[in-house]
Amino acid sequence: MSAFIQQLPALIGVVIGALGSYLAIVRGDRARFQRERTARWEERRLAVYADYARSLKKSVTLTYRVASYLGNDPHPHPLSPEEAVPLLAEATVARDPSGEALILLGSPQVVERARTWVVGVMEMEQFLREGTRDPQAWQALLERQRAGREGYYAAVRDDLALPPGHSARWPLQPVSPT
Repeated sequence: MSAFIQQLPALIGVVIGALGSYLAIVRGDRARFQRERTARWEERRLAVYADYARSLKKSVTLTYRVASYLGNDPHPHPLSPEEAVPLLAEATVARDPSGEALILLGSPQVVERARTWVVGVMEMEQFLREGTRDPQAWQALLERQRAGREGYYAAVRDDLALPPGHSARWPLQPVSPT
Protein backbone atom coordinates (compact mmCIF):
# COMPACT_ATOMS: atom_id res chain seq x y z
CA MET A 1 0.00 0.00 0.00
CA SER A 2 2.83 2.38 0.75
CA ALA A 3 4.09 1.99 -2.86
CA PHE A 4 0.66 3.00 -4.14
CA ILE A 5 0.58 6.07 -1.86
CA GLN A 6 4.05 7.02 -3.02
CA GLN A 7 2.89 6.85 -6.66
CA LEU A 8 -0.41 8.67 -5.97
CA PRO A 9 0.92 12.22 -6.51
CA ALA A 10 2.39 11.22 -9.88
CA LEU A 11 -0.87 9.50 -10.83
CA ILE A 12 -2.89 12.56 -9.81
CA GLY A 13 -0.50 14.72 -11.85
CA VAL A 14 -1.01 12.54 -14.93
CA VAL A 15 -4.81 12.66 -14.52
CA ILE A 16 -4.77 16.45 -14.03
CA GLY A 17 -2.46 16.86 -17.04
CA ALA A 18 -4.65 14.67 -19.23
CA LEU A 19 -7.78 16.52 -18.11
CA GLY A 20 -6.11 19.90 -18.73
CA SER A 21 -4.94 18.78 -22.15
CA TYR A 22 -8.43 17.56 -23.03
CA LEU A 23 -10.03 20.83 -21.89
CA ALA A 24 -7.50 22.88 -23.85
CA ILE A 25 -8.17 20.88 -27.02
CA VAL A 26 -11.95 21.12 -26.59
CA ARG A 27 -11.75 24.86 -25.95
CA GLY A 28 -9.47 25.38 -28.97
CA ASP A 29 -11.76 23.33 -31.22
CA ARG A 30 -14.79 25.28 -30.03
CA ALA A 31 -13.07 28.61 -30.73
CA ARG A 32 -11.98 27.41 -34.19
CA PHE A 33 -15.52 26.22 -34.95
CA GLN A 34 -16.93 29.61 -33.91
CA ARG A 35 -14.42 31.48 -36.12
CA GLU A 36 -15.19 29.25 -39.11
CA ARG A 37 -18.94 29.57 -38.57
CA THR A 38 -18.68 33.35 -38.33
CA ALA A 39 -16.59 33.46 -41.52
CA ARG A 40 -19.13 31.28 -43.38
CA TRP A 41 -22.03 33.51 -42.34
CA GLU A 42 -20.12 36.63 -43.32
CA GLU A 43 -19.44 35.11 -46.75
CA ARG A 44 -23.12 34.28 -47.12
CA ARG A 45 -24.20 37.76 -46.06
CA LEU A 46 -21.73 39.32 -48.50
CA ALA A 47 -23.14 37.16 -51.30
CA VAL A 48 -26.71 38.13 -50.38
CA TYR A 49 -25.79 41.82 -50.16
CA ALA A 50 -24.03 41.73 -53.54
CA ASP A 51 -26.86 39.76 -55.16
CA TYR A 52 -29.43 42.29 -53.95
CA ALA A 53 -27.35 45.21 -55.23
CA ARG A 54 -26.89 43.49 -58.60
CA SER A 55 -30.61 42.82 -58.98
CA LEU A 56 -31.54 46.37 -58.04
CA LYS A 57 -28.88 47.82 -60.31
CA LYS A 58 -30.53 46.00 -63.25
CA SER A 59 -33.68 48.04 -62.65
CA VAL A 60 -31.64 51.22 -62.28
CA THR A 61 -29.88 50.69 -65.61
CA LEU A 62 -33.18 50.08 -67.36
CA THR A 63 -34.60 53.30 -65.92
CA TYR A 64 -31.54 55.22 -67.18
CA ARG A 65 -32.16 53.86 -70.67
CA VAL A 66 -35.86 54.75 -70.68
CA ALA A 67 -35.08 58.19 -69.25
CA SER A 68 -32.64 58.65 -72.11
CA TYR A 69 -35.37 57.80 -74.61
CA LEU A 70 -37.60 60.43 -72.97
CA GLY A 71 -34.79 63.01 -73.08
CA ASN A 72 -34.14 63.06 -69.32
CA ASP A 73 -30.80 61.24 -69.16
CA PRO A 74 -27.61 61.15 -71.26
CA HIS A 75 -27.42 57.32 -71.31
CA PRO A 76 -25.98 56.27 -74.70
CA HIS A 77 -28.42 53.39 -75.25
CA PRO A 78 -32.01 54.68 -75.13
CA LEU A 79 -34.85 52.22 -74.72
CA SER A 80 -38.48 52.96 -75.50
CA PRO A 81 -40.98 52.56 -72.66
CA GLU A 82 -42.79 49.87 -74.67
CA GLU A 83 -39.62 47.82 -75.04
CA ALA A 84 -38.75 48.38 -71.39
CA VAL A 85 -42.01 47.12 -69.87
CA PRO A 86 -41.19 43.37 -70.01
CA LEU A 87 -37.56 44.00 -69.03
CA LEU A 88 -38.56 46.11 -66.03
CA ALA A 89 -41.12 43.50 -64.99
CA GLU A 90 -38.48 40.78 -65.25
CA ALA A 91 -36.00 42.84 -63.21
CA THR A 92 -38.63 43.50 -60.54
CA VAL A 93 -39.55 39.83 -60.27
CA ALA A 94 -35.86 38.88 -60.14
CA ARG A 95 -35.15 41.22 -57.24
CA ASP A 96 -37.88 39.73 -55.01
CA PRO A 97 -35.98 36.54 -54.05
CA SER A 98 -32.79 38.48 -53.38
CA GLY A 99 -34.81 40.91 -51.26
CA GLU A 100 -36.20 38.03 -49.21
CA ALA A 101 -32.70 36.62 -48.69
CA LEU A 102 -31.59 40.09 -47.62
CA ILE A 103 -34.38 40.30 -45.04
CA LEU A 104 -33.48 36.83 -43.76
CA LEU A 105 -29.72 37.29 -43.43
CA GLY A 106 -29.13 41.04 -43.42
CA SER A 107 -28.60 43.23 -40.41
CA PRO A 108 -31.47 45.59 -39.55
CA GLN A 109 -29.39 48.61 -40.63
CA VAL A 110 -28.59 47.08 -44.02
CA VAL A 111 -32.21 46.07 -44.59
CA GLU A 112 -33.37 49.60 -43.75
CA ARG A 113 -30.82 51.15 -46.13
CA ALA A 114 -31.88 48.66 -48.82
CA ARG A 115 -35.48 49.78 -48.34
CA THR A 116 -34.45 53.41 -48.79
CA TRP A 117 -32.58 52.54 -51.99
CA VAL A 118 -35.39 50.46 -53.49
CA VAL A 119 -37.97 53.16 -52.72
CA GLY A 120 -35.82 55.59 -54.72
CA VAL A 121 -35.70 53.15 -57.62
CA MET A 122 -39.46 52.64 -57.47
CA GLU A 123 -39.95 56.42 -57.64
CA MET A 124 -37.76 56.50 -60.75
CA GLU A 125 -39.83 53.71 -62.32
CA GLN A 126 -43.07 55.56 -61.53
CA PHE A 127 -41.67 58.78 -63.01
CA LEU A 128 -40.95 56.94 -66.26
CA ARG A 129 -44.26 55.06 -66.35
CA GLU A 130 -45.95 58.46 -66.34
CA GLY A 131 -43.86 59.45 -69.38
CA THR A 132 -42.52 62.58 -67.67
CA ARG A 133 -40.05 64.69 -69.64
CA ASP A 134 -38.31 66.80 -67.01
CA PRO A 135 -34.50 66.47 -66.81
CA GLN A 136 -34.27 68.51 -63.58
CA ALA A 137 -36.84 66.36 -61.79
CA TRP A 138 -35.06 63.27 -63.13
CA GLN A 139 -31.75 64.54 -61.73
CA ALA A 140 -33.38 64.95 -58.30
CA LEU A 141 -34.60 61.35 -58.47
CA LEU A 142 -31.14 60.20 -59.55
CA GLU A 143 -29.55 61.97 -56.59
CA ARG A 144 -32.01 60.34 -54.18
CA GLN A 145 -31.33 56.92 -55.72
CA ARG A 146 -27.57 57.45 -55.63
CA ALA A 147 -27.71 58.56 -52.00
CA GLY A 148 -29.76 55.44 -51.24
CA ARG A 149 -27.20 53.23 -52.97
CA GLU A 150 -24.33 54.95 -51.18
CA GLY A 151 -26.10 54.47 -47.83
CA TYR A 152 -26.72 50.81 -48.60
CA TYR A 153 -23.07 50.16 -49.44
CA ALA A 154 -21.92 52.06 -46.33
CA ALA A 155 -24.21 49.93 -44.15
CA VAL A 156 -22.95 46.73 -45.80
CA ARG A 157 -19.33 47.75 -45.26
CA ASP A 158 -20.09 48.60 -41.64
CA ASP A 159 -21.91 45.30 -41.06
CA LEU A 160 -19.06 43.25 -42.54
CA ALA A 161 -16.33 45.42 -40.98
CA LEU A 162 -14.95 46.33 -44.41
CA PRO A 163 -12.91 49.47 -45.05
CA PRO A 164 -14.66 52.48 -46.59
CA GLY A 165 -15.12 52.28 -50.34
CA HIS A 166 -15.59 54.58 -53.29
CA SER A 167 -18.83 56.54 -53.53
CA ALA A 168 -19.14 55.70 -57.26
CA ARG A 169 -20.20 59.24 -58.01
CA TRP A 170 -18.79 60.27 -61.35
CA PRO A 171 -19.77 63.64 -62.75
CA LEU A 172 -21.81 63.36 -65.95
CA GLN A 173 -22.97 65.99 -68.35
CA PRO A 174 -26.54 66.97 -67.50
CA VAL A 175 -29.17 66.73 -70.21
CA SER A 176 -30.25 70.13 -71.40
CA PRO A 177 -34.00 70.64 -71.79
CA THR A 178 -35.07 70.63 -75.42
